[in-house]
Amino acid sequence: MVAYFVDPVFRALSDPARRKLLERLLHRNGQTLTELCHGAPMTRQAVTKHLNLLKKADLIIPLWRGRSKLHYLNPTPLCQVGSGWFEPFEQIRIKALIDLKRAIDQNRPA
Repeated sequence: MVAYFVDPVFRALSDPARRKLLERLLHRNGQTLTELCHGAPMTRQAVTKHLNLLKKADLIIPLWRGRSKLHYLNPTPLCQVGSGWFEPFEQIRIKALIDLKRAIDQNRPA
């Protein structure tokens, strides 16, 4: 099993704020802390803590460019989780559950 890297990745992805930071890096890779803080609904200190957890899970790679520390998305752990943890599950049943959830959400009263 691939549990040695799954837990830190899932732990890092469990927080919506960290997922949002990863999305921002997906759209524009190589951002500074200041850029990642811009428009974020949290303090600079909170962003720093989230970035540290993402780094521990190896989901981001910080690189120094002169006096600026740029943060880059590292998709490798996500691919490893996908290929090592998700693939063994039966795709037909997963698709059925997704279809069921969509049907329930569409028929839910507003």
